[in-house]
Amino acid sequence: MTVLPFRTESEITAAIPLACEHLHRGGLLAYPTETVYGLGSAPRAEDLARLARLKGRPARKPFLLLVSGQRMAEDYGLVFTPSAAVLAQAFWPGPLTLVLRGGEGRLPDELRGPEGGIAVRHTGHAGIRRLVGALGMALTSTSANRPGGPPAPGPDRLVELWREDVDAGTLLVLDGGVLGNVPPSTLVDCTTAVPLMVREGAIPRPELRRAAGRLAP
Repeated sequence: MTVLPFRTESEITAAIPLACEHLHRGGLLAYPTETVYGLGSAPRAEDLARLARLKGRPARKPFLLLVSGQRMAEDYGLVFTPSAAVLAQAFWPGPLTLVLRGGEGRLPDELRGPEGGIAVRHTGHAGIRRLVGALGMALTSTSANRPGGPPAPGPDRLVELWREDVDAGTLLVLDGGVLGNVPPSTLVDCTTAVPLMVREGAIPRPELRRAAGRLAP
């Protein structure tokens, strides 16, 4: 159970309970999104520490959260400003990451960035949306690459990069096929009343402004 097919509806249906069990037990997951492959865990401090060690990144560098929608984010105590609410309504599910304030006492501080917020996205990948819904909690996410290297395009490269962890059963890989060269998600800081564009990615700024007008960055 180290690599599970995750392409067809039947494969996704079969894989989700196994992936949920793995995550609830503290395991780590490699999975496809609508942009790049991600590495993730349950949103617990001890799991985040294992994820940081797996990727080889500084423990203080935060990961983002994949949620099943605005409701899940708000259940964690995250705050949607008027701008965040309009942007989420226009572009979720999809490749838009919003940095939101709140979540104190409900989410690990390891998720919090230097601006004090937590990055959140409702993924446009249908299978991962189903997985997060079935999991009943957010799934942490970071691009599946070694620091400074390109993201792994598919499961073969993932296994090559982390063979020891895959063989040990620590890392479970969901095989969603080879992904194309897609830009990362657009990242907008909504921790203050006026949103700030942090990274212009898959959704360009003009598209944000067409949908959200003056509430866009």
